[in-house]
Amino acid sequence: MITDIRLQDFRSYKDSAYDLGEGVNIIVGPNASGKTNLLESILVIGLGSSYRASTAEQIRFGRPWARLEAHTSSGDIRAAKLQLIADNRAIKSFEIDSKPYQRLPLAKTLPVVLFEPQHLLMLTGRPDLRREFMDDLLEQTTPGFGATRRAYKRALHQRNSLLKKSQDNDLQQLFAWNVRVSELGAQLVGPRVELTKKFNNQIAELYQQLSKSSDKLELHYSSSISTNNYASNLLKKLEASVQLDIARGFTAHGPHRDDMEVTLNKRKAQDTASRGEIRTILLSLKINELHLLEKLRGVKPILLLDDVFSELDGARRKALTGYLQDYQTFITTTDADLVVHNFAQKCHIISMQ
Repeated sequence: MITDIRLQDFRSYKDSAYDLGEGVNIIVGPNASGKTNLLESILVIGLGSSYRASTAEQIRFGRPWARLEAHTSSGDIRAAKLQLIADNRAIKSFEIDSKPYQRLPLAKTLPVVLFEPQHLLMLTGRPDLRREFMDDLLEQTTPGFGATRRAYKRALHQRNSLLKKSQDNDLQQLFAWNVRVSELGAQLVGPRVELTKKFNNQIAELYQQLSKSSDKLELHYSSSISTNNYASNLLKKLEASVQLDIARGFTAHGPHRDDMEVTLNKRKAQDTASRGEIRTILLSLKINELHLLEKLRGVKPILLLDDVFSELDGARRKALTGYLQDYQTFITTTDADLVVHNFAQKCHIISMQ
């Protein structure tokens, strides 16, 4: 739990500090008042990264650096410094109890669950939104997954660059990158498949509780490559489709093309679920994410709800609030009354007025 945070030249903040409650914190203010920026600062101090923008864009306009500092209930002092360098690029560094880090290792991160407006498109939008959902969670629970994810992106970029050159003397180099992409791809897909299984252990019952129905919700990992012996299968596919990939100019197979398929009563939710059912499925996914993080990390995650309360009807707001009692939660809103009356317990108001 974070007990307080100070923001210096971060986003819209010049120098501001906030005390944070241990339960539900409601961040209230008009649009463009800095509510989401405060949530973003909690993500950066906890996970070391932002979901919204590059490091350079997080530094207040016209300033050379930004700094975040926070205290936790365990007594840690955490700091993040963002500093501009050449060509409007920026670097980020961290300190925990005065010990420096260039990147936060998994053991030094604070688990965080974010629910923001873009997530409302997760089921009906592009497959990359669902892949990001899986991979972001795996980065918080699986040692080394983040490094593998970055290495795969670099290897895929190298293969795609060679495909665009399409010279005969590049084919030998291409084989080396086929092998690399296949090996790294298997290291991504294995944990994704296992994560899907973990979700299916709980999500059907959770959905039925939230929807008050007997409908069955299931997740399926969808790939054009068999997930058994994935590295070998992907390598064969890449070798067989070299000429087609050269014609396309990109790699058409691999974990960057896979999907998380969601079914309701055996039918694809993206195609058949109503708007209300979609909202309930998303709530189920986020609450299950919260429970999985707590189970796998052994500590209670911080929950960030960015302007999504207004997107839920009364029944779903009530269902969600029932799961927030034991977590430090931050909810942004332009209308405090919309949120406050849902909480019988005391909540902490942070005003952006």
